[in-house]
Amino acid sequence: MDLSGKVAVVTGSGRGLGLAYARELAAAGAAVVVNDVDPGAAAAAVREITAAGGRAVAEVVPVGGTEAAEALVARAVDSFGRLDAMVTNAGVLRDRVLWKMTDEDFDEVVRVHLRGTFTCVRAAVARMREQGGGGRIVVAGSPAGQRGNFGQTNYAAAKAGIAAMVRTWAMELAKAGITANALIPVAATAMTRTIPAFAAHVEALEQHGTPLPDTLRKGEGFGTPEDVAGLVSFLVSDASAGVTGQCIGIGGDRLALWSHPEESSVAFADGGWSADAIAAAWPVSVGRRPAEYGIPAPQL
Repeated sequence: MDLSGKVAVVTGSGRGLGLAYARELAAAGAAVVVNDVDPGAAAAAVREITAAGGRAVAEVVPVGGTEAAEALVARAVDSFGRLDAMVTNAGVLRDRVLWKMTDEDFDEVVRVHLRGTFTCVRAAVARMREQGGGGRIVVAGSPAGQRGNFGQTNYAAAKAGIAAMVRTWAMELAKAGITANALIPVAATAMTRTIPAFAAHVEALEQHGTPLPDTLRKGEGFGTPEDVAGLVSFLVSDASAGVTGQCIGIGGDRLALWSHPEESSVAFADGGWSADAIAAAWPVSVGRRPAEYGIPAPQL
């Protein structure tokens, strides 16, 4: 995949998935703006990329607000002359069950994930439309946003909102030649290493380089950050010009396309539905096969 001449911003790219994305894009020829709230992590990422022959600069700023988004776009333009791709990856977790989740827990996750995605994409699109030639928007979704997840009201809501924004942006940006897609990654990161079913395997991978078994890579679609990075490179490339408005899952050896919400069952009643009519019809018509919810537990 040749990304020579392209310029990308990758938020939250000092470590983990974001760093894997930045490395992949730079290795394919793109110039990259690395972003992190940790100056040391951002600087280390830039050193690693440039030492490997890539082009990268750092912008240390907390994603969320408009000023941060505009600073990231300005850094790309000032350093490399243009902006071709915005890859939003920055995120935080504040997991609590509903009755224990505070306003601050909810607001911080929504601010970074949902509002941060919105502000970064808005700033990027303004630049892309001004310079012409199209562009690429690649944002981070999650299985939690597709199905819900216990203890993640804030995170699941933000990620579901991101998926809805992608579907909206695909329509709004089509005329400008800008595509918008969401990644649904499943990988060994700080956010997943605490899952009991994965913990021992992730520890063995990180400490001893032990490959993840097929029960994870194929059975669960769970792999390393590097397993996800190829999808980012594809979605930034010219080869993905016809791909937009999609939520695409990747992890381990699995690549998948998530469906959009749609009506799965429909019934009609002349004159409309009373509560009693719904109660009578529900178990034998639209409610006969209710939709599943929640991320399935790993089957190891």
